Amino acid sequence: MMLPIRQQRPVAPIWEGEGLRVVQSLQRGLAVLDFLAERGEPVRTSEIAARFDIDKANASRLLKTLTEAGYAQQADDRRYVLGGRMRDHGRQLEGLIALRERTRSLLEGLVEASGECAHMAVLVADKVWYIDKISSPHALRVDHPVGALAPLHCTALGKAFLAFLPNVGTGALARYTVSTITDAERLTADLAATRQQGYAIDNEEFSPGVRCVAAPLRDAGGHMVAAVGLSGPTARIDIDRLGDLGRLVRDRSSELFAAQAA
Repeated sequence: MMLPIRQQRPVAPIWEGEGLRVVQSLQRGLAVLDFLAERGEPVRTSEIAARFDIDKANASRLLKTLTEAGYAQQADDRRYVLGGRMRDHGRQLEGLIALRERTRSLLEGLVEASGECAHMAVLVADKVWYIDKISSPHALRVDHPVGALAPLHCTALGKAFLAFLPNVGTGALARYTVSTITDAERLTADLAATRQQGYAIDNEEFSPGVRCVAAPLRDAGGHMVAAVGLSGPTARIDIDRLGDLGRLVRDRSSELFAAQAA
């Protein structure tokens, strides 16, 4: 069973076995938001489950993710309506899907070159939101499901936003593992090193037994729009290889930006 990512508590490594599927896709999330907009009135979880032919537990997880990201909100009677983020930004999710399509080859190349799982995430308030991934070909591999939310201060993807995007707050420096940085001065030094080397590192700071790297992904104007990273088990990724993977992600992401800007 795939274990969910939860906030403000230690989590175990998330290993993905063969045949497991990501339930929460952006495409389904967009379809649910379309449904909420068309109805124009609060909708029950059971109605979402019936409309999209999924069980109630999956519908509940999908609605919870959309609510945490601000695209939906729950009324007092536990029914759901469109959230403020969706009303303010209209078809923003369509832009995320287009971003996935433009960067799919980058993730594929990273997995081919490294053999590890590649992720892409965007910033949502004080969290990162995983919007795409390609799994490692290895039987033992790390997985953060599409649609999952994770903190900024102890994930490589989150640190990339903190280091390279101006005016991003960390939120509470909650502890997830014995390696989590919870001291503001230590985090400031870590982010300075991130900017200098061009990539961020998560050395078992969010999940024990998991190491990750990430770099900023910029648009043609040079603005950071997402973070791209690689994740894998410590059994395959020692400290030396962590640097190699960081430079790989940094260089491949920079190449994509250069191609877009040309």
